[in-house]
Amino acid sequence: MHIETIATPDLAWQQEALCAQTGGDFFFPEPGSSVRDAKRICALCPIRSACLEYALSNDERFGVWGGLSEKERVALRRVPR
Repeated sequence: MHIETIATPDLAWQQEALCAQTGGDFFFPEPGSSVRDAKRICALCPIRSACLEYALSNDERFGVWGGLSEKERVALRRVPR
């Protein structure tokens, strides 16, 4: 009998994230609302790059991740690497 296991991503970095200490309202604003406050917090966050990498790897479609909005992440994906 073969049991398949699903690897769970290591999300320990999230404990160090400034967003975890400030609440999700800034990072998941209502449509048309400003993301300025979220980006300001992200700019100070020591794990911003890990957050952005996670969002890109997992195709996060909503909210501010790693200092980028949904539209900015879509545009980043379109740029050839």
